[in-house]
Amino acid sequence: MSTTATAPFAGPLGVLTVSATPEGVARLRFPNRDRSPADARGTGPARAVLDQALAELDEYFAGRRTRFDVAVDLSRVSGERREVLDALTRIDHGETTTYGALARALGMTGDGARRVGGALAANPVLVIVPCHRVVGADGALTGYAGGLRAKELLLGLERPRQLALDV
Repeated sequence: MSTTATAPFAGPLGVLTVSATPEGVARLRFPNRDRSPADARGTGPARAVLDQALAELDEYFAGRRTRFDVAVDLSRVSGERREVLDALTRIDHGETTTYGALARALGMTGDGARRVGGALAANPVLVIVPCHRVVGADGALTGYAGGLRAKELLLGLERPRQLALDV
């Protein structure tokens, strides 16, 4: 029985690679020009988590899901970075916060906003752990591992009416 299951997910951001352990989704990677998406679906509990993640991603991108229920395995992330990633799950669908506001909420002083940015850059489970909901102090889209176009698409998916009014 495999302890990890991996499969491609084709959606509006390209072909993402989703990996799961029996504990939850452990990785969601954006397309990489240097390699093809893996498809080693595995069996057992990891496969069940993977299947749930793929179904929930389908629903999210179809506009039928506003929150992910699939478990997330962040066991390889610890300390301050883990605190930041855990805090992201409390940002509601369609809402945003800033790097500075998130740092203040976590009691991170000094260069807290920069440290939040570092934690987001290391987020192994993009989209499901919603680092795309963190924007610059002036509301500008800044930094995203999948690229700013992907961040814009994700935020537009979550707030289509508001973005349409801004045009």
